[in-house]
Amino acid sequence: MTFEEILPALKAGQKAVRTVGWGGSEEYIFVVKDDTLNGEKINPYLMIKTKEEPSLSQFMPTSCDVLATDWELVD
Repeated sequence: MTFEEILPALKAGQKAVRTVGWGGSEEYIFVVKDDTLNGEKINPYLMIKTKEEPSLSQFMPTSCDVLATDWELVD
């Protein structure tokens, strides 16, 4: 799948992973929405879950990620 194909699923709460382009500690990405900080709403953003500690980081897709065709949805 392409990034464009998985984006609606991410927005709907699903998780996705690259099956060929990632070979390290990356497990999946997902969208965080309805988040707040000090009572202020935060715009939705992407997070990535990895096997490292800490295991969550904000995800900013690279041009390679956006153009890749090896994306899959995960449970």
